[in-house]
Amino acid sequence: MKISRRVFGLSLIFIAAAISFSPAAWPQAGGPSFLVYVGTYTTKQTSKGIYAYRFDASSGKLTSIGLAAETTDPSFVAVHPNGKYLYAVNEVGDFNGMKSGAISAFAIDRKSGTLKLLNQVSTHGAGPCFVSLDKSGRFVLVANYDAGSVATFAIQDDGSLSLVKGFVQHSGSGADKERQEGPHAHWIGVSPDNRFALVADLGLDDVMVYKLDDVKGGLTPNSPPFTEVKPGTGPRHLAFSPSGKFVYLLTEMGSSVTAFSYSASKGTLSALQTLPNLPKDYTGVREAAEIAVHPSGKFLYASNRGTANSIGVYKIDAVKGTLTPAGLFSSGGKIPRNFAIDPTGKFLLAANEDSGNVVVFQIDAATGALTATDQTVEVAAPVCVAFAGAE
Repeated sequence: MKISRRVFGLSLIFIAAAISFSPAAWPQAGGPSFLVYVGTYTTKQTSKGIYAYRFDASSGKLTSIGLAAETTDPSFVAVHPNGKYLYAVNEVGDFNGMKSGAISAFAIDRKSGTLKLLNQVSTHGAGPCFVSLDKSGRFVLVANYDAGSVATFAIQDDGSLSLVKGFVQHSGSGADKERQEGPHAHWIGVSPDNRFALVADLGLDDVMVYKLDDVKGGLTPNSPPFTEVKPGTGPRHLAFSPSGKFVYLLTEMGSSVTAFSYSASKGTLSALQTLPNLPKDYTGVREAAEIAVHPSGKFLYASNRGTANSIGVYKIDAVKGTLTPAGLFSSGGKIPRNFAIDPTGKFLLAANEDSGNVVVFQIDAATGALTATDQTVEVAAPVCVAFAGAE
């Protein structure tokens, strides 16, 4: 199946974001502890695979468990809703002699934090860069960056993966002939009601929408099949609001955030607003990476790589879904590739790839501002942070 693209303009409204606030702590009553898994690049620095930590949600303390599983370039990882399994893409271009990456399924040992390999299957496309699960926990979804394709896999009773169930090869190109010479699927995730799968394709400047068959795992183009963004901006990641009424898109090349209203019945997006994730007068490299909505629905966070090494914070209008800049904070390292907010909403963990560290920030409950704690752990080439269920 192939999906072609069209080009329409989408004007951007730029508002600088450089506001700071004094921090206020979340209530520090006793909280749960979590397992934290960090996916890495093993072809960079000295990493060997996926690393595990224990996280105290009352204090923000990270305690190293060590190497949880040795595997090649497990850049992005996702934990099953039941907390028993973890899935990691192996971001490679050759798997078992095929021009493809792989996805590995692991069983989580809750006591030790270690991972046991269940099986490994081809993603049917080179350079898989993102993995997620549907709401039912029955399917794994993968985005192949280099190949510009997406695929779904059924989860077996023991947590292992089936062969591919759904597959779509994108086609076309974008405005930037170097970065967008072809399709580059960068993110795939499902809508809150599990009816649709959305895909951010950096190479096409499109957000694709597919109907998800929650029985067989197939993907069928929605009508319309995509929403276009400003040419040359490069859609990277998406995040839904807790209400499911709004979706927020981060563009990597444009380093901007776009707010959309979302029609749950139709699976369609309508642009509301676009803001830059860096001040207008910023002269360094603009290269955004990760976006996430706070569990409360009050704040949105978006990271900047390049030379900015920062995380932008926005307040979310609960009724309109629009954003107001609320600060720009250092990531505590170089190249904040990814970050994750702990399930209690008190802390944000930022993975800085080039500086080889994960930094714990406290989140201000009133303003969303970030304050670095004294908790920083060293891990080679960290790419992704994922929490496993409370203990």
